[in-house]
Amino acid sequence: MIDTRPTPDGVRRRRECTACGERFTTHERAEEPRVDVIKRDGRRERFDRQKLLRGLTRAAGGRPVSTEQLEAVAAWIAGEARRGGGEVQAERIGDLAERGLARLDPVSAIQFASVYRNLADLDQLEAVVKRFKDDPLPGEDQLAIEGPVPSGAKSSIGRSREISSNKRRGHVPQP
Repeated sequence: MIDTRPTPDGVRRRRECTACGERFTTHERAEEPRVDVIKRDGRRERFDRQKLLRGLTRAAGGRPVSTEQLEAVAAWIAGEARRGGGEVQAERIGDLAERGLARLDPVSAIQFASVYRNLADLDQLEAVVKRFKDDPLPGEDQLAIEGPVPSGAKSSIGRSREISSNKRRGHVPQP
């Protein structure tokens, strides 16, 4: 090992291969406690921060949102998932992701919601856009990366509602 430096999420080490002398870098992060995500159909899946980050990145694609901002939201969501104990509902992860994106960029949050809420038509999309326009976004004090989950009564953004009789989730009453 040539050099070791702390990073915000672990340690970066510069190493040299003893066989060929080539240098390379490794990034190390402490293993976090296991958290299982309970999916909508009851299946359990291990929480995967990288999968979450890929979804956030896809939703924010082409938008003025930096990788560092998305990393911070993913870290915040991962922390909230760990704080909840050994299991967390997939719905909770989605709600936190929608809320985190709404703070960064409402358009990214709408793109995320269109997939997460499984919107079926333009009327449902229009209702989500209207909700984002009408509801105040979570404020600075509501999405502190280190703080509690935003829960003000003023905003419905990032809060799941009851599943309707036809098993669709969302913010729009079903016909």
